[in-house]
Formats: sequence, C-alpha cells, structure tokens
Amino acid sequence: MVIVLEKGIREEDKRRIRTFLEKNSLRVNEIAGDEETIFGAVGKVGIDPREVEILPGVQRVIPISKPYKMASREFKRDNTVVNVRGVKIGGNRVSVIAGPCAVESREQIMESAAKAAESGAVMLRGGAYKPRTSPYAFQGMGEEGVKILREAGDAYGLPVVTEIVSAEHIPAMIDYVDVYQIGARNMQNFELLKKVGALGRPVILKRGLSATIEEWLMAAEYLLASGTEDVILCERGIRTYEKATRNTLDLSAIPILRSLTHLPIIVDPSHAVGVRDKVPPMALAAIAAGADGLIVEMHPCPECALSDGAQSLYPEQFEKMMRDIEVLAPVVGKAVSRRAVPKASQAAPVTGKTTEPSAASGPVTCAYSGGRGAYAEQAIKRYWDDEASAVATANFREVINSVLDGRATYGMLPIENSLAGSVYENYDNLARYEDIEIVGAVTLRIEHSLLACKGASLETVEAVYSHPQGLAQCDEFLSKFPHWRHIETESTSGAAELVSASGDATKAAIASEVNASIYRLESLKSGIETNPRNYTRFVIIARSGEVRCENPNHATVIFSVNNEPGALHSALGLFMKHGLNLTKLESRPIQGEPWRYRFYANVSLPEGVGSSVVSGERIRQALAEMGKIDQDNGVVQGVRILGLYNSKEIL
Repeated sequence: MVIVLEKGIREEDKRRIRTFLEKNSLRVNEIAGDEETIFGAVGKVGIDPREVEILPGVQRVIPISKPYKMASREFKRDNTVVNVRGVKIGGNRVSVIAGPCAVESREQIMESAAKAAESGAVMLRGGAYKPRTSPYAFQGMGEEGVKILREAGDAYGLPVVTEIVSAEHIPAMIDYVDVYQIGARNMQNFELLKKVGALGRPVILKRGLSATIEEWLMAAEYLLASGTEDVILCERGIRTYEKATRNTLDLSAIPILRSLTHLPIIVDPSHAVGVRDKVPPMALAAIAAGADGLIVEMHPCPECALSDGAQSLYPEQFEKMMRDIEVLAPVVGKAVSRRAVPKASQAAPVTGKTTEPSAASGPVTCAYSGGRGAYAEQAIKRYWDDEASAVATANFREVINSVLDGRATYGMLPIENSLAGSVYENYDNLARYEDIEIVGAVTLRIEHSLLACKGASLETVEAVYSHPQGLAQCDEFLSKFPHWRHIETESTSGAAELVSASGDATKAAIASEVNASIYRLESLKSGIETNPRNYTRFVIIARSGEVRCENPNHATVIFSVNNEPGALHSALGLFMKHGLNLTKLESRPIQGEPWRYRFYANVSLPEGVGSSVVSGERIRQALAEMGKIDQDNGVVQGVRILGLYNSKEIL
C-alpha cells in the first residue's frame, strides 16, 4: 500500500507509523518529495488499510492491487527519471547508449567511445563478462575489461553500462560501473537481483527470452524491494517461432508498460533483430512507439568483432541513425539527450552559488540563433556588458543543443514580441527539452531598417528577406509595396548576409541597422516597424540545476487542466491567492492529445510591493500548491517549473 503522510508531520508520528507497519511484517520505503512524503509498504502479510488510515500523521492510504507493488503506476503516478551522473533516462528525452557487444582491447573500446560520443550517444556500453551459449566462445576480458571501459567512459564524458552475470563479480565492478545490466538469461535469477538491487545503483533490466510483461515487472520488483530506486526496463525481443530475425521485437510492450509502471523503458534493437541493416528501422520504430531510449551495439570494425559482429552497426550507420532520431524525436514530442562536456576554457556556473547569469565564475559563452548583428547578439552584449562571448548557431534548436552539450554556458532565445506576439517554436522547445531551464530574461527594443546593396532604392526592390517575426512587425510598411515578395529566413541577420552576398539591387533585408556596416549594406529606410514601441522579450537558458536564483522576481510554469467547468479558473486563482501578477498566459496544443492544451504562465510580484525575497517566497508557495493539486489528481496536471529568475529591462 501507499501511505501519504500529512505535510509537516512530526518525526514522532512518522516513527510510530513506520514501527506499526514493520510490526505487521511490512517492509517500508520512504519517498520524500518537495511537497509530499509517502511510505511504500510491501510484504507478504496484508493488513486492513483502515488500521493505517486512522494513525496520527496519515493523510490517506492507497491500496495497490498489482502483484508488483513498487514498480506499479499505483505506487508512483509520475514517470521515474533515472539520473546517471547527469544523464537522465525518462521524461521527454530520448537517450541513446552505444558501444560494442564486448570489450576486446583498449584500442577498440577507446575508438568505440570516441565514435559513440561524436555521434550523440550519452552512455557507453560494453561487456566485460559475457554469458555465451557456447563454452568455447569469447567470454570477455573480466575485471581488466571493466577497467578499460571505465577509462574510455571518463575520456569521453560517458557513464558506462556493463552486464553483471554473477554476484561474485560485484567487488571487481563496484568502483568502475555506473549502470549494471541484468541480461535476459538472468532476468529471473532472483538471488542476483537481490544482490544487485542492494547496491542502490541504477540497473537496466532486460526482458527474459520468453517472459511475460508481468514476470518482467515482478523481476523489477525484486530490484526495487532490495534497495535501488533506479530501474530501467529494456525490451530486447522475445523468442517466438519466427526464424527470420534473432528474436521478435515486441514493441507493443512499450505502450502497455506505460499504463502499468512508472519505470523508464528503453529498447535494444540489436539483440532483437540480430542483423545490422534491420537495426536502424527498428530503433526508429521504438522511438515512435514511445521508448525513452535505446541501447545499441556499434563496433569500429564489426567484421573483426569477437561477439555479435553481424548485429553491430558500423560507426557511419550509427551516426546516420542518430541523425534520423534527431528528426523523429520532435514529432513524438521528445528531445534527444545531449551529454555535457564543458570545454577546459569555459567554466560552467556552480550549482547553488550563482544567483543569476554571470561572468564572475569564469569565461562565459552564450549561444544565439543567427549571424553577426542579430538582435539576440545585441541582447547578449547588453545583458553581460560585453563580458560574455556570443556564439552564433543556425537555429533555435541548435541554441538549445549548444547549451546541453557544453559548447555554450547559456543560450538566448526570443520568446515574444510586443507587436507580432509569441515565438511559438520556443514555447514548444521549452516544454520539449526537460534538461534546460530559464535562468534570466531581458527585454530589448527592436528597431528595423530596410537594408540593400549599394545603388539599390525602394524602386529597384522586388523581394524582401527577413525572419517571419521581422516581416510581421513591419507589415504596415510592407503593405505600401504590395508587389514585393516576402521571403522568410532563419534570422534577420541571415537575411542581411544573404542580400549582401547576392549583390542584387532587387533584394532587400529587414534587420537591425547595425547589420549595414557588418555586411556593407545601405539603409534605404529606418524605423520601419509598425509601432515604435516594438520590444522583444528574450529568455536566457542553461542546463537544469546549474544556476540557482536565490531571490527571483519572475517565474514561468507550464501545466494543463482537466476538461471541466472552472478548471483553469482554479489554477489561475492560486496566483491571485498569493498576491502574484499573471503577466502572460499562452496555450499550446499537446501533441498526440487532440483538443487538449498546455498553458504557459509568467508570474511576478506587483511592482513596488515587497522585496525580491518576498517575491521568491510567494512564487514558490503558489507553484508548490499547484504541484500538490497535481499530485492529488486534482484539476491541475503536469505542473512543471520552467524557471525561477530575475528579469532585466533594457530599452
């Protein structure tokens, strides 16, 4: 059963409840959340839930009907996200683990790690102890292989995954392994499960050769009941009568598991099909079915592999597959996980010590979309007073990826304009990428000019290039020239660069006037925005957890509500209750759920009221109450704080 404890419960009452449960032969696991603490009580002997419900300090009792208790969705409603040295498995991420079937030599595993990291894998796999059908087959390098795997992982910033086949190997592996893998043959080796679970480390549990889903979840229960909280289920195909592939990949298990368990689910297409050319399409199918990630075999020279060479991808195949996953992930509302590899010359902010985006901790870089002269670049320079280096990228998604993989400390993203409205792409990006958060905001005045090559005039222009927002913000000016063609570009600075490179007097760009000197253009007309009170609000993003604002004055939160009268009113009423201004409310459709919407809300303390300390406390109280309603299955759902931060006005 799940026992939800009252908020602020006395330690004495908590001890009394635990003692009562343990006297009734129940094993108790405490799970402490930000707003709610629960006891998960499991064991052979059942007791009447009413006996527990009347104990002082108990808010409510939820019986668990499934034979697997801690693995069930009843035990934990929200999806578990497993954190392995900063790499997260679960949520809205697609995390890819790659490497050879077996560690064969130092050179082989170092090359494999380099290729895996370069192509986008976030963890390194490799077998040191190999359970093989034939006693004459390569059995792995043992302890030496584990050490080599660790060395390769450290060299390329990748946590390491390897299979454990016997409890007697734990002493040789304990100092080197980040994630233990329980193979299909050992899924029901219950003594091994108990020993590995007791280590408290993350575990990948592969489905047995012919195991049912319930048997698989019962095996996960052994691990959870023994001590670990981080179990990742891995579908790797089951044995059927079909001989065309090594196994039959049961992708239907993914949506079924989603309804039964909170545990993250990954897929091993390599062992499922056993033929390398069939691995990429099944990997993509797994992502489409809702998998949280993949574990894939890749070898620098598959034809030389000592085990499973036929199903191991060439590095070029793996790279192509990763590019395809990048394209597919947004379609299913997910983002591909990125490993963070800070450059030696770029010191990242220290968690808990940095109160706002600052250059004080060392050289800082901030990525933005566009080229030299972009408005985002101007926002970076003004925000940091030229103390941060601006890093140009091709588009908004690349800004986020630059932050996630450590190429940039921060990212600058436009979120809304006072004339043209919201930048919906970035609202969707903020929801999709769970490993970024807003750590600051800046408002910049936008002044547009019509730029063209020397010798051009309003009479020679036939086509105007700019970002869609730039075109929208100048619609009144453009309406005077109805014969001009409007051509969208990735950025305003990109439009200026394109016009400059063309040397064509029939082309013009809408961009900031600073681009005229950068790209050797002339300004045909300045101040062409429809309204001179034209401002763009940018948000500054960083990797989650790297920057903490002690006294925020703004917050951005996303949530959804039930389809019932007054649901949104109830949610928004929490902000009024805590004396907060609702400064922005935006709705976006939830992908895959027709006619359901996710709401984005910006809140702040009314100007001149209280201090930033008061503001931060009020914001946290309101969001905590909203989160509690979510946990209690109320009208508010999916509450997530995108950022608690300070906002600057630079006009």
